[in-house]
Amino acid sequence: MPSDTPQPFFVLVRPQMGENIGAAARAMWNFGLDRMRLVAPRDGWPNPSAVAMSSGAGRLLDEAVLVETTAEAVSECTFVLATTARQRGLTKPVLTPERAMQVAREKIAAGEKVAVLFGPERAGLENDDIALANAIISVPVNPEFASLNLAQCVLLTAYEWRRQTAESEAERVELAGGDWATQLEVEKLAEHYETRLDDAGFFFPPAKAANMQMNLRNLWSRMPLTRADVQILHGVLRQMVRWKEKTD
Repeated sequence: MPSDTPQPFFVLVRPQMGENIGAAARAMWNFGLDRMRLVAPRDGWPNPSAVAMSSGAGRLLDEAVLVETTAEAVSECTFVLATTARQRGLTKPVLTPERAMQVAREKIAAGEKVAVLFGPERAGLENDDIALANAIISVPVNPEFASLNLAQCVLLTAYEWRRQTAESEAERVELAGGDWATQLEVEKLAEHYETRLDDAGFFFPPAKAANMQMNLRNLWSRMPLTRADVQILHGVLRQMVRWKEKTD
């Protein structure tokens, strides 16, 4: 059974290759979408090539709804989006994938049913299909090479849906089981280096020593050190001092 997560229907209109249907299913499931509808796939249905290409997303294919026409696929929907890269001579709002999925999220949250149409690989959606849509999704691609593979278009749209509906960190650091060094630990590291560098005559001339030490402290503070990093840096310095003492 499809999940209970509110989401749009992704409608593949007259897809030609089973491999692209499978790749589209995989792209959908990557981003938590599992409502696929198929309009008159060229090579019939079910399709073994689609299953092979789905790579673990076969459940979507098992539960895909097969229909004969685009109108049937969107019959109970209140808002329909159509993906196309070409000018169609039809007066409709044209949205980026990001904006389209913002609108889809808002409408689904309000209890509406939303569908997104994806056209066949060779020529995309026909005007009769697009005439059923309330708005168009246009990906800002290179105008000299605007054609997108079916699965690529599904992936882009599914990704934007995920961005609108799931919390994600813009940036994070994986600590590999460690912890960040505390200010005290960094301070002790700085003192260790200052002591050894002073012994080595690094802070010269004396008139510049205070400023050199401040710059060194500022260097440590800019470095995002873990406790393991601090231990390694202590160890490096100790070993260098031992080596120097052995060679003297």
